Amino acid sequence: MKKVILKNGKELTIRKATAEDAVKMAQYKTTIAAESDFLTFGENEIEITAQKERQSFESINSRPNSMIAVALLDEEIVGSIVLRGGERIRVKHVGEIGVSVRKPYWGLGIGKFLLEYLIEWAEGTGIIRKINLKVRTDNENAIKLYEKYGFKKEGLKRKGVKSKADKNIYDEIIYGLLKEEYKTKKR
Repeated sequence: MKKVILKNGKELTIRKATAEDAVKMAQYKTTIAAESDFLTFGENEIEITAQKERQSFESINSRPNSMIAVALLDEEIVGSIVLRGGERIRVKHVGEIGVSVRKPYWGLGIGKFLLEYLIEWAEGTGIIRKINLKVRTDNENAIKLYEKYGFKKEGLKRKGVKSKADKNIYDEIIYGLLKEEYKTKKR
């Protein structure tokens, strides 16, 4: 568990998700699906239930190379981060991450703190040697954050994701961070 002070002076708690978070996570995902066009899913595109979230937590957090964490502000989930490590021996050392933050809380540093928490966790596993992610080319704030923490551009997924908001199809940048490049110092 990690406690940090946000730019607005409030205390944020980041910790691994537990079965008790399932109802709140289902509500959180339903909300962010309607708030952000940067996610891989939109409003009413996936079935979100507390039972599915509970199963997801158990599946992800039971593996030594995978983790899902939540960011809590006044006991409300306002952000989350997940790393799914490879299942086969040859790829167990690589994980793919996804990060999300509720739109009313953008700009407070929650994404930064979630990323720091995850990198510190990954470093401590002794397993994860590389973290990968994809980000839409127009998500400038996320790109700045990832590059600040040492992620390197490794490729471009052309026309990888369609926007519901403006109907455009955007490219995605593929980023990678090697263990020897992990940067979790205060920024």
